[in-house]
Amino acid sequence: MTNALIYLCAAIIAVPLAKRAGLGAVLGYLLAGVLIGPYALALVGDQTDVMHVAEFGVVMMLFLIGLELRPSRLWDMRRPILGLGGLQVVLTASLITALVMGVSDLDWRSALAIGLALALSSTAIVLQSLQERGLFNTPAGGNTFSVLLFQDIAIIPILALLPLLSNVAGSESPMESHSLIESWPASVQVVVSLATIVAVILAGRFLAAPIFRKIAETDLREIFTAFALFIVVAITVLMQSIGLSPALGAFIAGVVLADCEYRHEIEADIEPFKGLLLGLFFITVGAGIDFDLLLNKPLVITLAVVALVAAKLLVLMLLAVVFKMGKWRGLLFSLALAQGGEFAFVIIAAAKANQVVDAGVGDTVILVVALSMLLTPLLLAAYETLFSRTGRKTASSLPEDESIPSSEHVIIAGYGRFGQIIGRLLSAQGYDLTILDHSPGQVELVRRFGSKVYYGDASREDLLRAAGGDQAKLLVIAVDEPDRAMRIVHTAKRHFPNLKILVRAIDRPHAYKLIAAEVDGLRRETFHSALKLGVDALKLLGQQSDAAERAGHLFEQHDENSLSKLAKIWGDDKSYGRAIRKNLDDLRRVLQEDQSRRSDSGSAERD
Repeated sequence: MTNALIYLCAAIIAVPLAKRAGLGAVLGYLLAGVLIGPYALALVGDQTDVMHVAEFGVVMMLFLIGLELRPSRLWDMRRPILGLGGLQVVLTASLITALVMGVSDLDWRSALAIGLALALSSTAIVLQSLQERGLFNTPAGGNTFSVLLFQDIAIIPILALLPLLSNVAGSESPMESHSLIESWPASVQVVVSLATIVAVILAGRFLAAPIFRKIAETDLREIFTAFALFIVVAITVLMQSIGLSPALGAFIAGVVLADCEYRHEIEADIEPFKGLLLGLFFITVGAGIDFDLLLNKPLVITLAVVALVAAKLLVLMLLAVVFKMGKWRGLLFSLALAQGGEFAFVIIAAAKANQVVDAGVGDTVILVVALSMLLTPLLLAAYETLFSRTGRKTASSLPEDESIPSSEHVIIAGYGRFGQIIGRLLSAQGYDLTILDHSPGQVELVRRFGSKVYYGDASREDLLRAAGGDQAKLLVIAVDEPDRAMRIVHTAKRHFPNLKILVRAIDRPHAYKLIAAEVDGLRRETFHSALKLGVDALKLLGQQSDAAERAGHLFEQHDENSLSKLAKIWGDDKSYGRAIRKNLDDLRRVLQEDQSRRSDSGSAERD
């Protein structure tokens, strides 16, 4: 209990101070760990046992991310996962292996083990840092996540490779000693691993949702939370028992449950545990930094950290160019992944157990990784500062006739694919537009094709006022980030009450929030295109054109009418679940009755 009190006090003090200083919560946790660790105040001792508990935070984070990724979206990401992620691991491991062999007397086996360990980045620190800065849902955030996901997959063959690099017969890694199938033939292990992953998918698809439904009917919130935690812990134990990555297993389970009607309730229940355990994980990393070794070899360690970050930046920036990410997107992608990761601790421990690297070298690598992890929030903070300054410079250095005009008609916030369609339609009808976008890269891209787009965050009152918020008739919010869209809505509502607001809704939860904010209108970005495609599907399945169009029209009417009703009970999962099921039954009844009426009418006409 005393240690728990120490951890909580350290987090409560250090994290708000770090956030206020603009350094982010992750760096606050890391500094809190350094402060209470054995080399500062010495309030806590060895972190090994605490780290094992804290690693559940990483597992829960991957589970929650999986809940946000439907299988179809994950399938769409297969190319960046395999292509971008695979190249990053191979190229980085090769470069670091060559550097280690060039500057030390280690043989190729030890250098390769170190190269593979250092090729991986910190899933926990990177994703948490991107999320707290609102960068996770950007294109660069998506590319970063793809690489991290591939790295989580790569940990499995890397650990399997280490015993083959050993010169000592019969050695084994501590990670493998927990595997129940370690003595089985390799082909059987592969089959068992695949069967386990399939079992997780099937259980999530056919068992988890019905169980959640039964538990929800009892109206016992704590049991619902307990079952959500049970899923994460059970998957962790199962994956560890056969030598697979628990984080990968939790991610797969999350993806399977992404279509479950209780997804949002699961997220709400697990999120606090994830946040606390991730904070504990960062504290243990900070407390585990070996400052004695740093003081004994300050130059060597410093050069090693710089070399690691520089080598990873070189590979990542090369990939950013090859994959045509653009200047700012490529820079964020590179800086986010330019550190060692927590899996390096596992790989180096396994390498030491297999006597691929000796204890002294292993301890040095661990220290280099920990220090590089400590730098990550600083690198992202530097990126934000540079991005902000360059953005302001770009906006302020425009020629005088290109300064942001004050529109009398329409302000459009966000000029991606969605905003461009709206802009072309309104412009073709003769309306005066002021177009804002918060991405300098997007502004630069659109301007190449002759469109006048201005850099700026429309959630800022001063910029919205400069764009014509006081006299414009309409604000169209077409950004692709729900949180940013809601910030713009609140700013416009508070400071420009006469400005009518139309908003692009990303999904139903976002639509519910917009309804609650009482905007003048909204459109869900995929609803109508999906509905049109559904009507085309009915026609190809043999329905008459007018019948298919009629079904689509009735579906649209019913869905739009139900949206406002469902918005009122959003958040009450029990009531919402019942309403969704009733809504679906009503929709079937409406369509069937209309079809019956049309059939009866057709029969009467023939008679």
